[in-house]
Amino acid sequence: MREYDIKRGHFKNIDGKLEEIMKECFGSVKKNGEFLESSYGALVYIRIKPKGKTALIVDSETDKTADLETASKTIRAYNDFLFKVTGMTGKQRGKREQEKLKKEAKKAAEAEGK
Repeated sequence: MREYDIKRGHFKNIDGKLEEIMKECFGSVKKNGEFLESSYGALVYIRIKPKGKTALIVDSETDKTADLETASKTIRAYNDFLFKVTGMTGKQRGKREQEKLKKEAKKAAEAEGK
């Protein structure tokens, strides 16, 4: 399971529209408890739920035996979906994740120093 931050102020663009965006990117969508669930191409499943207004919880599994064309089509659809729901490109998501990790490492180092 991964957690993806949502760009500040972007939640209003996806509030109540997550199912619609999933249908647009992956085709069919069904509700499974708190999660919206779909499958597409090499994605055996993808499950998504909002974590407040600041993040999304995403659980997915890929078919590692999928052919190259299916895999690249799936990656494009997945990245397109993440851009639409987070408001950030892959590069921006990566940079934000690195900043988070640096902050956590700094906190851990400070805790050890005390």
